[in-house]
Amino acid sequence: MERRIVFATGNENKMVEIRMILSDLGMPVYSMKELGVEADIVEDGISFEENAEIKARAISRLLPDDIVLADDSGLEIDYLDKAPGIYSARFAGEDTSYDVKNCILLDKLEGIPEEERTARFVCAVAAAFPDGSVETVRGTIEGSIAQEMLGENGFGYDPIFYVPEYGCTTAQMDPDKKNELSHRGNALRAMRKIIEARFGKEEE
Repeated sequence: MERRIVFATGNENKMVEIRMILSDLGMPVYSMKELGVEADIVEDGISFEENAEIKARAISRLLPDDIVLADDSGLEIDYLDKAPGIYSARFAGEDTSYDVKNCILLDKLEGIPEEERTARFVCAVAAAFPDGSVETVRGTIEGSIAQEMLGENGFGYDPIFYVPEYGCTTAQMDPDKKNELSHRGNALRAMRKIIEARFGKEEE
């Protein structure tokens, strides 16, 4: 039976990034949506790691033979006591567009000087393995909140997340460069090492 990786998401933007980073493992990578898997998962953890593990375990119960990955990620703004944090997707309402979410955050930081606008993207990735074990890793990227929305390449909070050493937001970056630097990219590369150590690379 072919070993496969299933990611607990239906987000196609996220899957592009995931496939780019995990492609050299030699295992097919599917989203749960592509496999027709539906689950109503209550993410009631108090950290990114707990929420990622809750999702991975829930889908693993439905697909016990697969390596199930799940992530929980968000934006921490130091001036706002690390909000929106684990509530990033639900901030200002789950059905609210990110243009609106970004505008609200920019309004909250209006007039706040550059040195107090520090922020980071955080991503925890959990893997539930067929033997019942779970591994969790964390990736981050440090930056600050821009003065306005800039760039068309990213999604979510990318247009307001400024990376000083590159002089642009993550939404202005080339996708390959963003994957190289991003919180999700860092976490996925760490998880890729764990999967390689357990299973090696599958023959193409």
